[in-house]
Amino acid sequence: MIPFENTLPYELIQQDMYVNECPFCRKDNVILPFKKKDLPDLSRGVKRLLILPCCRNKLMIVEADHDYLLANQPVRNKR
Repeated sequence: MIPFENTLPYELIQQDMYVNECPFCRKDNVILPFKKKDLPDLSRGVKRLLILPCCRNKLMIVEADHDYLLANQPVRNKR
């Protein structure tokens, strides 16, 4: 079972990937250094280091689907 707290929803706008909110500094609409062409590798489980440009915090992305990035650590608050 995939831990929900390790998922980060993203959006694609043309070739760019965005997150609505940075999980660390809470900045809105952060463009990621990943592009649409990176999704096939991420979907196959190729791990990629994500350094968020807003606050320079790091996440290891271990997988992706059409809506979410899966990190190796929790990125959502449990409510």
